[in-house]
Amino acid sequence: MWTSVIIDDERRSRETLQKIIERYFSGQISVVYAAASVEEGVSAIKKYNPGLVFLDIEMPEENGFKLFNYFDYYSFEVIFTTAYKQYAIDAIKYSALDYLLKPINYMDLKEVIKRLEEKKNKVPSNAQIETFLSNLNANSAEFNKIAFPTPEGYELIRVNNIVYCQAEENYSRIFTNKNEEITVSKSLKNLENMLPEMMFFRIHKSYIVNLNYIKSYTKLNGYKVTLENGVRLDVATRRNEEFLKALTRQNGNKDKE
Repeated sequence: MWTSVIIDDERRSRETLQKIIERYFSGQISVVYAAASVEEGVSAIKKYNPGLVFLDIEMPEENGFKLFNYFDYYSFEVIFTTAYKQYAIDAIKYSALDYLLKPINYMDLKEVIKRLEEKKNKVPSNAQIETFLSNLNANSAEFNKIAFPTPEGYELIRVNNIVYCQAEENYSRIFTNKNEEITVSKSLKNLENMLPEMMFFRIHKSYIVNLNYIKSYTKLNGYKVTLENGVRLDVATRRNEEFLKALTRQNGNKDKE
């Protein structure tokens, strides 16, 4: 059973979420307090020590992100709630955190709870929230880090440090410019959706490469790229034309810098 605190300045939103939980998920989640502000929410968290916090993003006095300023360690899981699709939503996803779009409905909450149950025996990851805050405060349109799930927890990896990714059945291996090899609990398709498309390209069913680390390209004996670390990878024939366009675009962007 998850004990939870709801933090939302809108009374109707608090009541709606609480009613959905009580009606459909009373065997999995118990709401111990519903707060109308970050300040009230902080007091409730310190008093009740919940395992889960539903946190509204848009609030007039302090937005939801300010909550993290009051804690040195986060002993609870966070589910953000918001009425707007915006930049912050991408930062949430890149940090492997969850969110619900308002108006919240039964099916969306069911999916979130399913993911919660899958990691129920894991300690809430401070790394995820730290990644989120880092990305949220980034002074650019690109995110600094991504929190990748691993068999042991989460691995924070700087996007610019990723050289290439390789499929490994239901897992993937990430290779960095620091000669690290990290196994993550995501398929290559999942990684393709997570990584910035202006920087990364899936050249083959088994590989995604960082375009910034391509040293050379050849079409002798099949299409291939050589990366700056000396690794040679195949480029699928059906992907070759699109890959060359992406490579040309990337080089054009470098020339403008």
